[in-house]
Order: sequence, then C-alpha cells, then structure tokens
Amino acid sequence: MVEEMGMEFLKMEQAVIARHRTPAQVQAYLRSLPYNWKNTLRSFRTVVQHGEANCIEAALSAAAIMEQHGHPPLILDLESVDLLDHVLFLYRIRGRWGSIGKSRDAGLHGRKPVFRTVRDLVLSYVEPYVDGSGRICGYGVSDLNELTRADWRLSERNVWRIEKELIDRPRKRLRTSDIRYRAIRRRFLDFKECHPDQPFPFKDSRGVWL
Repeated sequence: MVEEMGMEFLKMEQAVIARHRTPAQVQAYLRSLPYNWKNTLRSFRTVVQHGEANCIEAALSAAAIMEQHGHPPLILDLESVDLLDHVLFLYRIRGRWGSIGKSRDAGLHGRKPVFRTVRDLVLSYVEPYVDGSGRICGYGVSDLNELTRADWRLSERNVWRIEKELIDRPRKRLRTSDIRYRAIRRRFLDFKECHPDQPFPFKDSRGVWL
C-alpha cells in the first residue's frame, strides 16, 4: 500500500513502512530503537525522526506501519494496580490475536498471533508484568480512528490527549490467582536480591513472545 500514500508520508517514513511488512519485522524495528526516557508522547513521524520510542509511542508507530499493510489501528491497554499501564498494538491473523510492543522489560514486548481471544493474549502478560508493584488488573481495546482526533501518524507535536483518552476508556476487569501472583512476586524479589543487575527469567509465556 506504500505506492498509494502519495505525499502524506515523507520518504523516510515510506521507507520504514516498505521495509517492515509483517508483525515480526515491525517488532524487530521497534526493538532496534533505543528506549525513549524523555517525557514525550510522539507520533509515528517524530518517532522516525528521533529514532527512539517508549511503549505508547511504539504502539502508535506499529499502528501507523501495520495500517498501511491492511491491519486496523487497534491499541491494547493493559491496566496495572500500580498505575503503570502498558500499551501495545493489537493485530489479528487467521482469526488469532497477537501484539507488537516495546518496553524496558523483554517480557512485555509483542506476542505471536496464536491466541483465540484478546483475554488469552492479555493473560500471557500476567507473569512478566509482576515485579515489586506491578500486576495486571484490567485491559481495554481501542481503534485509534474511533478513539481520538489527534494525528497519531504525522503530528509534529506531542499527542498527550491520546493518553487521557485511553485512561478514560472503560476497561474489562481481569481477575487472576492471588496465590500465583504472590509466588511469582516472591521469586522475582528473591532473584533480584541475588542478581540485581540481571533480568528476571520469566518462563511461563516465553514460547509465544514475538
């Protein structure tokens, strides 16, 4: 679909879209970018310009790229009890759900399209979300074209209203086992006490990571 873009996308943006046609390719592209620690909420255009992204910027960028290859711009918002939510791009292939994302934690990146329902996909993030304070308690799905009038594709300015619009959207509650949560959290804290500089070896969902 790159040929149909006209002059809307700049040449650099067209090149990114043309080179990354599949979820795995887009995930690899986002992984290659340094994590953006600045207080920004950039569009796809400014992510390409700056060459870095945080989680929601990566989700918007994945939506902009994958939209040009026939996927609707769906966003999955994971709600946590510590208010540190995580946002991913949501896609569907042959009736199965997957995701594309970026995070400081490897377990919170994308997922292969192997899940029958969005809830099943969300459950694959339950274990990797556990740290000292994090625990998924809800989730929501939004089509960016319906969620917001902000230009998440090409704006030269921060698109902060998208964050507020996501927060204001109703979420589905997700109940998970308290016993399992406490066990994972205990393992996490014990591991970090002995290996503070190493990533925790989450294992439950690793086989479906994108």
